[in-house]
Amino acid sequence: MKKCLICNSEIEKFIDFGQQPIANGFLLEEQFEKEYFFQMEVGFCPKCKMVQLLEQPDREQMFHENYAFFSSTSNYMKKHFKEFADSIIELQSLQKNSFVVEVGCNDGIMIQNFMQQGIGHLGVEPSKNVAQVAKDKGINVTTEFFDATLAENTIPKYGKADAIISANVMCHIPYMHSIFEGIEKLLKDDGVFVFEDPYAGDIIQKASFDQIYDEHTFLFSVLSVSYLANMHNLEVIDVQHQITHGGSMRYTLAHRGKKKISSNVAKQIQIEKDLGLDSLQAYQEFTNKVLIVKNDLMKLLNQLKKDGKKVVAYGATSKSTTVTNYFGITPEHISFICDTTPTKHNKFSPGAHIPVVPYENFRESDPDYVLLFAWNHAKEIMEKEEEYMRSNGVKWIMYVPNVATINY
Repeated sequence: MKKCLICNSEIEKFIDFGQQPIANGFLLEEQFEKEYFFQMEVGFCPKCKMVQLLEQPDREQMFHENYAFFSSTSNYMKKHFKEFADSIIELQSLQKNSFVVEVGCNDGIMIQNFMQQGIGHLGVEPSKNVAQVAKDKGINVTTEFFDATLAENTIPKYGKADAIISANVMCHIPYMHSIFEGIEKLLKDDGVFVFEDPYAGDIIQKASFDQIYDEHTFLFSVLSVSYLANMHNLEVIDVQHQITHGGSMRYTLAHRGKKKISSNVAKQIQIEKDLGLDSLQAYQEFTNKVLIVKNDLMKLLNQLKKDGKKVVAYGATSKSTTVTNYFGITPEHISFICDTTPTKHNKFSPGAHIPVVPYENFRESDPDYVLLFAWNHAKEIMEKEEEYMRSNGVKWIMYVPNVATINY
């Protein structure tokens, strides 16, 4: 059996997604034959309560100079990260002589808010193409992977950090002990480490299985983060639920005994226990829900294909890679996926090889149904497309938390 990456206990597997490609590995036709796949299985550790992939590709295969995800394509996320940054400035009373580090700053969508207020900062981003976008904004960025060594090397140059922040990045990293060792060293005595990631509680409740893909080594809960923090003389002092990515949790950590612990922590842990996130059974029930969604969606898509209906997809997301490959969705089911990210245009989706086209093709294609892969941005997208969909009688297809068609 596989061993837990956190506590080295035996992991209990609860779902196998089969052979999966690199989720953001959008490719050209001539690259099909050499495409990389791995067996994507997920397990639960009964000791530390961490949910994790049993196998993950090397980090260099996922984060590199051609990384296909740019955070700033979403206006909603720009607003969200502005509010996130403002909350840190207020929490730590940050001034121009303060120092903030962001682990995985992407194109600078969050850390730019500190730069604009003249606050000392350092963005850490290993993917060269998105890091360059951040640098072009004037943000101080180092193109490296964050770990204990980088943290040690940062202190002589910048001093210790008043705040270390991260969003939708911690769950990507398998070598979590090196991360937390670095956090412990780099953080000032009264500093805070604040990060948010897709929340295991929401994923289990909503059966949002497509939050699981190669980049997401872990699905965090307050139970598992607390266990990990305690291994490094840190503790969770606050938690705040977020609606982003279909449900995320923001965790605030500090050196043990240095900050008051909010009552939110104990309350959320009790909620997790009530949901059964401390035992395997909840995850086995999750697997059963996913199989129902798989059966229902493929039944619908096969019927629409038989009826001669045109189906396109909206959002060439990382999540869509899990859906298409696990369910067996092909170009016979979906004509194309439209997306606003230029680096994905005129390429094909990982594994399933569905064409990816510019967003402008969406309305011109005159679809009957639209499968919403970017369901975590449903509110923003549906408001944007409401008039078109209503006028043309086009229906959305949703699959989280269950399969449904929506018309106006």
